[in-house]
Amino acid sequence: MRLAEHDRIAREMIERSGGDYINTTGDGFLATFSGPAAAVRCAQAVGSALKPLGLEVRAGVHTGELETAGSDVRGMAVHIGARVMSLAQPSEVLVSSTVKDLAAGSGIVFEDRGEHELKGVPDRWHLYRVVSE
Repeated sequence: MRLAEHDRIAREMIERSGGDYINTTGDGFLATFSGPAAAVRCAQAVGSALKPLGLEVRAGVHTGELETAGSDVRGMAVHIGARVMSLAQPSEVLVSSTVKDLAAGSGIVFEDRGEHELKGVPDRWHLYRVVSE
């Protein structure tokens, strides 16, 4: 029941944010957006909408090249987004430095979370926590 409500709310927030719901990932989801600020705002909206249900969301946002396979997407950008999400704490939205840089001027405030190794991804990645808008 809670998972179904989670999915319904997530889909609704993605639609409101102009995103495309791609796939579920068990107790999560994958979505694409026209830009990184929209993705960040959607992640925040999902977290806020689910909190009254006692659910805390961990979100990871990255932007990059995607490979399409029918209605699905894959590729390194998807892997990076998943790895960023895996480092987020409950009720936290983490983003890659790519997202932070591209969201300049959006009004979104970020806090440095340092460099991290992302499993299966070359190099170290600088991550940021979304503080507010």
